[in-house]
Amino acid sequence: MRYFINFIISIAILSSTKYRNYIIFKKIMADFRTNLRSELDYQGLTVKELSGKTGIAKGTLDCYLGTRASMPPADIAVKIAKALGVTVEYLVTGEDSSIPNEVSRATRSILNLNQRDRKLLDTIVKSMGEL
Repeated sequence: MRYFINFIISIAILSSTKYRNYIIFKKIMADFRTNLRSELDYQGLTVKELSGKTGIAKGTLDCYLGTRASMPPADIAVKIAKALGVTVEYLVTGEDSSIPNEVSRATRSILNLNQRDRKLLDTIVKSMGEL
């Protein structure tokens, strides 16, 4: 009987609004952490360098990137985004509505190219600049 009651309580928790909000929050946290890490890697920055650019302690930034990541307050997220030259929207969602869809699609396509094709594209673009 005790197990049955615990089972019913578990179902009630799973269906509660708080739990759904918690799941949504966890997804946003994972996206923020993933997008922040991707942007640091893309720009070749370390957490220590970002700390220097933002004035945010390295340990605090590590908390945003760790497996038990916490979501930064809005003012801190803005500092991080400005230092990286991206929007807070991008850090949270991975999308940036200020960039036209065509550019966003083209960028994703380029990022999905293998290393050889990226080098070829880079060579083509550089040669066009020399015309």
